[in-house]
Amino acid sequence: MHGGLVRLREILEGLNPSEKKVAEYVLAHPERMIELSVAQLAEASGASQAAIIRLCKSMGVKGYQDLKLKVAGDLRETGGVQGYQEIRPQDSIATIVQHVSNNNIQAIHDTVKILDLEQVSKAVEALHQAKRIYFFGIGASNLIGQDAQQKFLRINRTCFCFADPHVQLASAVTLTKEDVAVGISYSGETKEVIAALKAAQQNGAVTIGITKYGSTTLAQYTDIPLCISSTENEIRSGAMSSRITQLNVIDILYLGVASNNYEQSVMYLDRSRQAIRELANGMAKLNHKS
Repeated sequence: MHGGLVRLREILEGLNPSEKKVAEYVLAHPERMIELSVAQLAEASGASQAAIIRLCKSMGVKGYQDLKLKVAGDLRETGGVQGYQEIRPQDSIATIVQHVSNNNIQAIHDTVKILDLEQVSKAVEALHQAKRIYFFGIGASNLIGQDAQQKFLRINRTCFCFADPHVQLASAVTLTKEDVAVGISYSGETKEVIAALKAAQQNGAVTIGITKYGSTTLAQYTDIPLCISSTENEIRSGAMSSRITQLNVIDILYLGVASNNYEQSVMYLDRSRQAIRELANGMAKLNHKS
């Protein structure tokens, strides 16, 4: 039982003022919060008891006791990286190496806390059963889709990832109930991805969303939500750690599908590896002759 603090950080900016008061107090004083009753927390944070209950609903936890257990679980954890570090003027190379690496590790660590294993299992099964898989993403998220396409193709899964948003939308309207559409957007507000996922869902396809934790527009058109964490400042750090968490989720889905049909997956991986090796050898011979 953990992930309470991660969930609070992820949804903080989208909360109403009264819920935000409670969330900010918990984030600032987690050790004190786990010892307080609802009434005591309301008094300490300057909010109402009703605001605390609403906050629990916004977080997707069962109630205040569940929230306390998750926060307590976070506090019991020892070691690991704590907190994100942003780029600063004149940072040394050693500092940049440490901060970037720590941020990526922290993002994956926090995502594991909030990733719903039941939803992951549903996503793996849907991808395993899919006739076709489409990955929708814009900008950096499209690169995640291309990585996913490359992986799933190697185990003989029919899948597509188009860079042009118009082609993405045109393909989305052709999907059926036998297909799966995966929308990738950390913010959950990328209009092109939302449009494609909405069209896919309207045509009966199973939709999977890889996006940040909390209420987003993308979530409205997602049958299977896979939530990631990354509390970086996207303006300054260019969505680096969020990209790492998205890649990590793709790897989880890929290996989940591959393990469902292990022998066949290994066979196709060996075939592709051999084909690439033969191509490389052939190119080397041509270069040697020239």
